[in-house]
Amino acid sequence: MKPGATVVIAGAGQGGFQVATSLRERGHAGPIILIGDEPGLPYQRPPLSKSFLLHPETQIELRPHSFYERRHIALRHTRVASIDRSTRRVHLTDGNTLAYDHLILATGARNRIPPIEGITLDGIVQVRTRDDAERLRTRLPTASHLAIIGAGFIGMEVAAAAAKTGITTTVIEALHRPMARAVSIATSTHVADLHRAQGTTLCLGRTVVRLDGDHTGAVTGVRLHDGSLVPADLVVVGVGVAPAVELAADAGIDVGDGIRVDAFLSTSDPHISAIGDCAEFPNSHTGTRTRLESIQNAVDQARCLAARLTGTPTAYTAVPWFWTEQFSTKLQIAGLGQGHDESTVLGDLATGSFSVLLFKDGLLAGVESVNAPADHIAARRLLACGKPLRREETAADEFSLPQWAGRHRRSQDPTAAAHDQDDARGAFTRR
Repeated sequence: MKPGATVVIAGAGQGGFQVATSLRERGHAGPIILIGDEPGLPYQRPPLSKSFLLHPETQIELRPHSFYERRHIALRHTRVASIDRSTRRVHLTDGNTLAYDHLILATGARNRIPPIEGITLDGIVQVRTRDDAERLRTRLPTASHLAIIGAGFIGMEVAAAAAKTGITTTVIEALHRPMARAVSIATSTHVADLHRAQGTTLCLGRTVVRLDGDHTGAVTGVRLHDGSLVPADLVVVGVGVAPAVELAADAGIDVGDGIRVDAFLSTSDPHISAIGDCAEFPNSHTGTRTRLESIQNAVDQARCLAARLTGTPTAYTAVPWFWTEQFSTKLQIAGLGQGHDESTVLGDLATGSFSVLLFKDGLLAGVESVNAPADHIAARRLLACGKPLRREETAADEFSLPQWAGRHRRSQDPTAAAHDQDDARGAFTRR
C-alpha cells in the first residue's frame, strides 16, 4: 500500500480502533477514516456484561477525543451501506460517499434473535452495545425476577452481576451444562456450582417456546417446552451471534461462516481486508478455517493487518485465547479445545484454582485455567512454540505447566527466564 493511501475502516469496535492505531504507530501517513454507527467514542465491549452493569462510572472508552485528533484519525458516525469495488468507493447511510485505496471490514457480529412468540415484549433486552447495557442496568433495580435465556459467556456474566444486586435470577439453557460449547465438563461444572452457591437457578436442558406478557405488553414470564413457567419481569436474551457479512456478500466478496480471508487477512478482493468477529481465516493451529468471537483475536488480527499494509507482511498465527470473569473467579482459555478426546486436571477443583488440559489425538489443544494465571501464560507459550505437549508427559506427579514451558522456552531462548515472572503477574490484568 502506498504511504499516502486512504484507508477506510468499516466498524469502530476494538478491531477497527486497533488497526487505525497500529497503522499510525507503524508510520502510515495517509488519511484514515474510522466509521462506526454508534454515537460517542469507540469503547470496550467486555465490561458491558460485567462491571458496567453495576458501576455506571466505569470508563469503557478506548481513548479520549484528543487521541484521534493527534493521530489524525477521522471518526465518522454513520454506516457503510454498500461497496462499489469498481470505483473503490463506499456509500454511507448518511448519503455521502468515500473513496478508498484500501478498505478494512471490521463489521463484527450481531446478536441472534430467536424466533419465538413474545420476543418483542417490553422488558426483553440483549447485551451487545453500550445502549443495551445501559438499558439493562436501569431496569435491574426495579425488576423482581430476571430470566436469562442462554448460558454462554454473556449469559453467565450477566447472571454473576445480577446476583450482586439481590434480584431473583434464573438462567435457561437448552444444553445440559453452562458454556457447554466453549469449555470442558470439569470447568462447566465448576462454574455451575459457583452460580448455584450465589442463589442463581439453572434450568438446564430446557428450551423456550414462548414469552408471556400482560395486557400492557410487558413480559411476565418464560414458558418452557415442558409446560413450566419461569416468572420474569426482565429477560436477557443471549443465544449467540451471527457475523455481519451482508456488506461483503452484497459486494460479491467471498463469504462462508464469516468473510473469507487468507492467512494475511485479505479477502477475495486484494483492496479489501477483514478482521475480527466477522472474518473466517485459515487457522494454522487446527488446519481448518475458523471464525473467532474474541477481543484478543480482533486486536491481534488488526496488528497483523497493519503490519502487512505498511510493508511487513506476516501470516496470522496468533494462539487464540479468551477470558471471562464471574464473581471472584477468572477463567482464561488458551487454544481451541473443542472436540477434545482426553483431559486432565492440574490443581485442586475444590480450592477453585486449577487448569484443565485438553488433548486431541494425544496432543495438547487447549488449556482452561481457573484462577491460575501462571498456567495460562505457560499454555499460550506452549501452544505458540510449535513443540506439542503429549498427554503422557503430564502423567508425572510433579508435572507443572509453567516449569515444563519454562524449560522448553529457556532451551530456545536463554533470556526468556527473566520474563516468566512478569508474564504470570500480568495475566490477571491483560486484555
